[in-house]
Amino acid sequence: MPAFDLPLPELERHRPALEEPADFDEFWTSTLREAARYVPLASARPVANGLRLTETWDVTFRGFAGDPVRAWFSRPAGVREPLPAVVEYAGYGRGRGLPHERLTWVTAGYAHLLMDNRGQGDRYGSGGDTPDPHATAPGGPGPAVRGLRSPHDHHYRRLITDAVRAVAAVRELPGVAGDRVAAVGNSQGGGLALAVAGLVPDLAAVLVTAPLLCGIRRALDLTDAGPYGEITAYLAVHRGAERAAYRTLAYLEGVSFARRAHAPAHFGVGLRDTVCPPSGAYGAWNRYGELTGAEPRKEIHAYPFNGHEGGDAVHVRRQLSWLATVVGAGPGPA
Repeated sequence: MPAFDLPLPELERHRPALEEPADFDEFWTSTLREAARYVPLASARPVANGLRLTETWDVTFRGFAGDPVRAWFSRPAGVREPLPAVVEYAGYGRGRGLPHERLTWVTAGYAHLLMDNRGQGDRYGSGGDTPDPHATAPGGPGPAVRGLRSPHDHHYRRLITDAVRAVAAVRELPGVAGDRVAAVGNSQGGGLALAVAGLVPDLAAVLVTAPLLCGIRRALDLTDAGPYGEITAYLAVHRGAERAAYRTLAYLEGVSFARRAHAPAHFGVGLRDTVCPPSGAYGAWNRYGELTGAEPRKEIHAYPFNGHEGGDAVHVRRQLSWLATVVGAGPGPA
């Protein structure tokens, strides 16, 4: 697929205008205040993972409305000192899978929490274990359109709340340096990590790759791929629902979360990405931290000939190097 979004020089200057709801902050403050009524960590049970160098716990924490959300928590085996933690969010349609699937961060010396996606897990990977008991509002079958007509009913209101609560939960787990917690994700996971950066002011770092939910209105005009295609397909049937849908999506806009973020940030983007158009990532990066009164440390890496896979393992190597300089890496020197 050839490059289809803005040329790189324009992307580097892209600061999209926003139709941000006047009550954006109150919407999320009240949503998170309700969730905070519940103690974050519900249980943490050691599990056999078949690995000698990694210990794993099956964690349940309380997310949106106090709902139980599952996660895998892993640490380097035999290490008891407090470690910086990485909270990782999975991609669209994926669940937490099996405990041996995501080992990069724990083998780099971090404590690692991999959050399950409520009501997802059936599209690829090895499944999920967290139902979404609130998925009854009008909308299509895919998560992107569940409850599309109201921000209070939308799937991502619940999933973003879960993502914030995952940070609170990991800080209660043993052997975690609570002041050194990073949020990490790719695609949907990148959108969740960016939302967390905008909603958790003391997050230590955020690493975002090919983020979903950034520049949503522009993405709907550019691509029919992936989750955005589900939204356009829904609106093609439900003619006249655009106004309600756009209002809902404005509360989920990653650029709005980016404006409120404080943490050092590391971005990655493939310039031929037709799933999450690169203008969304650049819009978030260019407006990152603009409402905080500070200039957070940030950098972005573009891969001109790559699509949604971005820099793949090359980019992960850059992430590992960067995060070690920001929060340190495991026991011993970073």
